[in-house]
Amino acid sequence: MRSWNEIAGVKVTNPVLLAAGVLGETYGSLKRVEFEGAGGLVTKSVGIRPNPGYPGPIVVEVEGGFLNAVGLANPGCKAFAEDIKEGIAEEPFRVPLIVSVYGSNSEEFAEVISRLEGIADAFELNLSCPHSESFGLAVGSDPVVVGSIVAKSKEATSRPVFAKLSPNVNNIEEVAIAAERAGADALVAINTVGPGMSIEIESMRPVLSNKAGGLSGPCVKPIAVRCIYDIYESVEIPIIGVGGVGSYEDAVELMQAGATWVQIGTALYGGVEKIFREIAEGVEKFLQRHRLSHSDLIGCAHGGF
Repeated sequence: MRSWNEIAGVKVTNPVLLAAGVLGETYGSLKRVEFEGAGGLVTKSVGIRPNPGYPGPIVVEVEGGFLNAVGLANPGCKAFAEDIKEGIAEEPFRVPLIVSVYGSNSEEFAEVISRLEGIADAFELNLSCPHSESFGLAVGSDPVVVGSIVAKSKEATSRPVFAKLSPNVNNIEEVAIAAERAGADALVAINTVGPGMSIEIESMRPVLSNKAGGLSGPCVKPIAVRCIYDIYESVEIPIIGVGGVGSYEDAVELMQAGATWVQIGTALYGGVEKIFREIAEGVEKFLQRHRLSHSDLIGCAHGGF
């Protein structure tokens, strides 16, 4: 039976975490999310060098969710580490800090990780970004490449390594198995779906400056549930579920499919206040109502309960 509050030595205060890409670029924004009750924090993806990303508009609301094409904007690992170190010198985080990293190959992933070793409780490998020109599906869709990135990343750190998988592949189980065999401590599923596009009909032009972007929000939850369900039957390592979580019912559904923890991203566009606590408390009340433990819930839709 899998324990719910610890993965590879990383202990959370509750199973509802911040997802990468939202409110995770600075110490101050991360501290705000911690204050609002997140059980753990995942940063925005960080690379070797500063990256301005795409010009606006970078986010557009569509039916059932959002399209975003940020372009992996980040200050670079040096400036990012300095900001985090300065903040935690004054007031350390009380929950785990999971640093999301990206690169164009296994060597770049390893280099970023080695430079951020001192601030991270774990690393999340951004193996796919469906709107990036330089990084993305070429990295995350090939099981051999994924295995190489995970293996090199593990060599670069003593911290746990979580591999974030894309749903935009022919067989997500193959990619999950490759990551597990290469030494991943957990899998994160899923990244955004797409790329998709929205056109403003009066101007007759795509809304996003990059034209296409990754789709997230409630509309992708069924895809996340299916991916988590399939991955759970293919690997032994824990799964962290992400994709369309905006209520405790959503979190419970991902857990029943096989997730140990869940992450929240797009739902924060409606306001960060209370959502982490509300979802965590809702999960606890659900467990009490059904006289279950959290460990009972993980993967119970597979018929094991």
